[in-house]
Amino acid sequence: MIEGFVALYIFMLAAFTGYEVISKVPVILHTPLMSGSNFVHGIVLVGAMIALGHADTGLEMLIGFFAVLLAAGNAVGGYVVTERMLEMFKTSDKKGSK
Repeated sequence: MIEGFVALYIFMLAAFTGYEVISKVPVILHTPLMSGSNFVHGIVLVGAMIALGHADTGLEMLIGFFAVLLAAGNAVGGYVVTERMLEMFKTSDKKGSK
């Protein structure tokens, strides 16, 4: 029981710290900051797969499955956003096409 409270406390502390850090970042830097942190999404995905691998009950497996699903979506979405951001910096060759 006490382990659950410690885990909840760590989760709440991490959520508050993450919110405070991200809220202090200027709006123009949000996309480069998030695209530069795509490796973190991969680490979250590996952690979710490890947690799913250690699941014993059906409820733990269900939660682990959703964790893997959401972490994979987060990782893929991060790379999609990065690709879209990089597309904005490509120059179009309008003179050569005429």
